[in-house]
Amino acid sequence: MKTIIVTEQASIWSDLGFPVEVIAAQDYLSQYETYAKGVSRIINLCSTYHYQSIGYYVSLLSEARGHRVFPSVMTTQEFNKPSFKDYLERELNGAIAHSLKSIKSDTFSLSVYFGKNMAGQHEKLAKKLHGLASLPLFRVHFEYKKTWRIQRIVSLSIGDIPESHWPFLAQSADEFLSKKRFSSVKRKMRHHDLAILYDPNEATPPSAKPALKRFIQAAKELDINAELITKDDYRFISEFDALFIRETTAVNNHTYKFALKAFSQGLVVIDDPLSILRCCNKVYLAETLRGNNILCPQTRVISKQNWREIIKTLHYPCVLKQPDSAFSKGVVKAESIEEAAKACQGFLKHSELIIAQEFMPTEFDWRIGVIDQKPLYACKYYMAKGHWQIYDWSSKLKNPWGASVTVELSDVPENVIQTALKACKLIGDGLYGVDIKEKDGKVYVIEVNDNPDIQSHDEDKMLGDELYRIVMRVFLDRINKKRGYGQ
Repeated sequence: MKTIIVTEQASIWSDLGFPVEVIAAQDYLSQYETYAKGVSRIINLCSTYHYQSIGYYVSLLSEARGHRVFPSVMTTQEFNKPSFKDYLERELNGAIAHSLKSIKSDTFSLSVYFGKNMAGQHEKLAKKLHGLASLPLFRVHFEYKKTWRIQRIVSLSIGDIPESHWPFLAQSADEFLSKKRFSSVKRKMRHHDLAILYDPNEATPPSAKPALKRFIQAAKELDINAELITKDDYRFISEFDALFIRETTAVNNHTYKFALKAFSQGLVVIDDPLSILRCCNKVYLAETLRGNNILCPQTRVISKQNWREIIKTLHYPCVLKQPDSAFSKGVVKAESIEEAAKACQGFLKHSELIIAQEFMPTEFDWRIGVIDQKPLYACKYYMAKGHWQIYDWSSKLKNPWGASVTVELSDVPENVIQTALKACKLIGDGLYGVDIKEKDGKVYVIEVNDNPDIQSHDEDKMLGDELYRIVMRVFLDRINKKRGYGQ
């Protein structure tokens, strides 16, 4: 197993004398051919893991390339949430009190280097914190108010660590790198009932109220008690056996928080947090499709460092996309280098990476709905009138989207179905909508969407109520499996 360390401070880490290769984060992100093959484990020691930072993309693209990465992208996003310190306090309340009982001051900071602390008396607490936080380097700040509480927890870069600690840091890292596997937190199990998360005020939800009613009726027929919940019901998630997300997902909003909490507590979750992470990022999708020989429009990853050079090499018109674009928003067609430069400057204010794709005009896109790695429905989504996308948000029309035609799965070209299934297997076994273009006898995957549209009298035109029952049967089978009832 080849292990490499990826960091922005490659020269400093190299000088510490680790027995593994240390490379610059920018090199790892930009040199796909060099690092996509022959590496199996990545230690991400970037200075920050915030959403769409360099550290975030190192973990995200490591997973896209099939590498085992520490920390995982799911871990980094959970760590950055304000609620994470509360979780640590609940899990380690007794261990914290025991370890810090001899501290005389009202504040204390504990540095954890690959699961170890320089003070021997805090080694057990450091190990437990490391097991739950699953980060290589971090510092926990405690405050005493009748009892010891976690004030905040922060990840560390090499610049945050005193040089006098570096020999101990190197020793801790060496011991960690010799382990065969990374530790993980065991999932918990819960009991029954299905929560359907929706936003009653969302303008273009993946399922409007008529479809939601049909999901609830299908669940009832299978003896599942389905209940609509909103973002205000977060604290009640543990009371359910499964979570079905039917509002537009994003990594940086409450839908991901719901998915992550439900998943960590052992609920059946669609859309699961890993699917949201993967589908909501176009950079991840592009890398994954390319690495698995699935045709997609020619794609280039653009960064803050290389955009000026790359836009000179693109063929115009081309399409520029924010990593987390959705519903045709955050997507721009550039007709020239000047338009591409303007789009890059705007998009790169919010993300370290964006993508440029070949412009591939077609009359319609195939949308293949997939659940549990099986085809569910097929639609032709036509471009909005006089526009190059399915949605035209500049239009003044009440419904700014093109026509949708649902067709029998048996009428869909076999290579379209098989390509959709192959793409979904790279994401997971949840509910997905795969957008595919046909051109010159070939099929190209545009993207794989979690949380796809299922609307009453639209995507369900061929199957009717059976479509909703199929989805609910997937939940029922997975609930039974978790409860040990078998199939």
